[in-house]
Amino acid sequence: MRCSVLVSTLLFAPILAVSAVSQGQGQTSGQTSAAASSSFSTETSPAAAILPATPVPSGNFFARLGNAYFADWHPAPSSDPAPKRRGYDGPLDSTPFPSSDYSVGGTPVIGAPDTQTYMLMQAIDQNRSRTKIYGWFNGGFDASTSNKGDGANSPAAYYYNPNRIIPDQEVLYIERIPDSVQTDHVDWGFRIAQLWGQDYRYTTSKGVFSQQLLARNHEYGYDPVMYYLDIYVPHVAKGMNIRMGRYISLPDIEAQLAPNNYTYSHSLLYTIDPYTQTGIVASIKLSDHWLLQTGFSDGNDVAIWTKDIKPTGTVCVDYTWKKGGDALYTCANSFNDGKYAYNNLQSYYETWYHKINAHWHTDTEAWYMYERDVPNIAGNVANPITPETGANGAHCAVGERTCFAPEVAIVNYVEHEFDTHRYLSIRNEFVDDIKGQRTGYATKYSEHLISYGHWIGSTILFRPELRLEHSYDLKAYDLGTKSTQFVAAGDLTYHF
Repeated sequence: MRCSVLVSTLLFAPILAVSAVSQGQGQTSGQTSAAASSSFSTETSPAAAILPATPVPSGNFFARLGNAYFADWHPAPSSDPAPKRRGYDGPLDSTPFPSSDYSVGGTPVIGAPDTQTYMLMQAIDQNRSRTKIYGWFNGGFDASTSNKGDGANSPAAYYYNPNRIIPDQEVLYIERIPDSVQTDHVDWGFRIAQLWGQDYRYTTSKGVFSQQLLARNHEYGYDPVMYYLDIYVPHVAKGMNIRMGRYISLPDIEAQLAPNNYTYSHSLLYTIDPYTQTGIVASIKLSDHWLLQTGFSDGNDVAIWTKDIKPTGTVCVDYTWKKGGDALYTCANSFNDGKYAYNNLQSYYETWYHKINAHWHTDTEAWYMYERDVPNIAGNVANPITPETGANGAHCAVGERTCFAPEVAIVNYVEHEFDTHRYLSIRNEFVDDIKGQRTGYATKYSEHLISYGHWIGSTILFRPELRLEHSYDLKAYDLGTKSTQFVAAGDLTYHF
């Protein structure tokens, strides 16, 4: 009942805004905050609303919520100074891009202030609290040349079912971000993130409500995708953040949550690598140029109480230059003995971010992954080993019961900003699933996408896209009957 009331309240906020203004109640002055100059990590929603600097007059919850949306959709120029920040300014504008900083996982941006404001929090307490409750509703559609039923779009994601309207992810965050601008005292933060929708099938961690997917293969499900504690220690180098709990895997241009991506769909590269880890990671800002990250987890996408846990290390180094315009992010995301278990990938990444000018930038990521002793599912060996549920086998050579299963990939994004509410994304990638352990088909792939993003204020984002992909050695699309797939798709994200 509470959920339905909240959904109705948020969906009818525009009507409430118009009503409140027409009655002359609670209309704001239209002054805007300095939110546009803020920066966010890859795990933070970019919907930093342009809300009035002056207090919104009192009124009932519905009027305050309506006024918040009205102010976001009808902003006035602001002369407010940018908030204090240690280090380089973020190289990008957010909006329209997911973040003003390049993607570095496992930590808030050390030295960047939390200037985010949200519609729901404006209605609750005018965004005065450091603990914030917010989220979004995200849904989409796809029209595909694949048409043979459930899973026919795979390995494309996040729309694996063809020709559907999809409730992708409905998300609620409760969080507090530590103050890492100041350098005089230890501070803390936390995040609890809840997700429901089709996208749960990509974030599921074995042992955490995973029976929905691994036992029943439900089309829609629930996943508590993040729950962690942050401790910020200012006196280590130029600041250190320690994260403990379940968090998003550190590297990648993309992220699981819809607002953190340039596009609706994800690259093949991102679809088949690890998603979350449960452990501890320390991020140390050595200087404005260098960030060092070291961590320890129980493995990829597994809970600590499952038999699949593997003591796993993480080491990443980020080097930034040209006053923040370029960054090289080198990451050994997960390394251990490498033996076959649930998603026990050994994964190594290199990501280069480059700002070309005020309107263009490009991001490129390459990786190498593997598992050892993967069961042979090619049908060419006596007494084959049955793979673990949810953990693919490999297409090994004749007579091999197990084999080494590697894959390599590279993806490039080219981004153009028309203005702070419109942008263009072009994505090209190549993936070689050498033994078919990640996609089910031992083949090479290419994928090409063009997408357009359009914001209304900072709270509604529409992203239509066209996508063409091809498998070269085997037919991998439409349940193994086609080599080429074309998809027209789009999604809508509504922030609250």
